[in-house]
Amino acid sequence: MDGASRELSDELPRQYERRFAAQEDYRGRVWRVLVDAVFQRYVPASGAVLELGCGWGEFINQARAARRIGMDLNPESRRHLEDGVEFLYQDCSEPWPIDDGALDAIFTSNFFEHLPDKASLSRTLRHALQSLKPGGRLICLGPNIRYLHGAYWDFWDHYIPLTDKSLVEALELAGFEIERCVPRFLPYTMSRERNPPLWTLQVYLHMPFVWPLFGKQFLVIGRKPAR
Repeated sequence: MDGASRELSDELPRQYERRFAAQEDYRGRVWRVLVDAVFQRYVPASGAVLELGCGWGEFINQARAARRIGMDLNPESRRHLEDGVEFLYQDCSEPWPIDDGALDAIFTSNFFEHLPDKASLSRTLRHALQSLKPGGRLICLGPNIRYLHGAYWDFWDHYIPLTDKSLVEALELAGFEIERCVPRFLPYTMSRERNPPLWTLQVYLHMPFVWPLFGKQFLVIGRKPAR
């Protein structure tokens, strides 16, 4: 781990605590709905899945798979992961200690924009492709700067501005095929000072015709070619 990565690793625990601690329980329940309604279909129950930038494990703790892995540069993430979830404490742009073709799916949410530059993102995408089985998926959820404008920069550690189209291009350049692209999927944030009841999220997910009105996060799914 280089000096910049080590400095970021030291800062992340305070950032995560500041942003997530007050909403931890609610966020976990939100992710249970999201996993059950949307994302579990992409994760074989008998397979292996990795959450990239796992944070406090909101996705990976809810996902059902024979092997579950969380990767993060925050050393405190380990304490928030369920028993049985493997933790990789490392810079995702460095080589991954995972066998080639070992993973059925990789999931990441609101993470790529925190990488320091596009070169780091490109290296990360290549590592992801290498670690996936042929036909395996990289599922990407994140803020779409096309619809957020200045609000995108309200977070101190946002570095890379991404749209659905720029991420699609990055994935294709890394060797992925695009399986699904939804430019406007979820609202920018699913938890606020006044958290909406979870039934509103369940209704929203079953009404894709309203997503263009409220969605400010993209959903882009890349697939490793089967050949």
